[in-house]
Amino acid sequence: MSLSIVKSVLPGSVVEISPRGEIDVDTAYEVREAVAEALAKSHPRRIELNMRLVTFIDSVGISAMVAGFQTAEVSGVKLVVTEPSRFVHRQLWVAGLLGLFGAPEPYFAQAAAPEVLPGG
Repeated sequence: MSLSIVKSVLPGSVVEISPRGEIDVDTAYEVREAVAEALAKSHPRRIELNMRLVTFIDSVGISAMVAGFQTAEVSGVKLVVTEPSRFVHRQLWVAGLLGLFGAPEPYFAQAAAPEVLPGG
């Protein structure tokens, strides 16, 4: 599977980078380039890496995320991960990097509203 990346500008000078697919040895550079491009085109207050549609990430992909974090930090911009897929969340947890990226909760596509019991 390949990787596609959508970039959006959100209110409050926030740039959202949304990869879709697999971030691995063949595609990790695209994440680094997307962060560098966001920093070069404008000076956002914050970059949100929305990982909801990432189905796989390997150590090279995680390294690209860390490199993006460091590049943003040098520019005085906060980079956080939002809505990580369960797989991405697990990989960041195993690597001990959840806190670095803002300690995001995993995204659950089928998250149901809490059940309300009659009379309660």
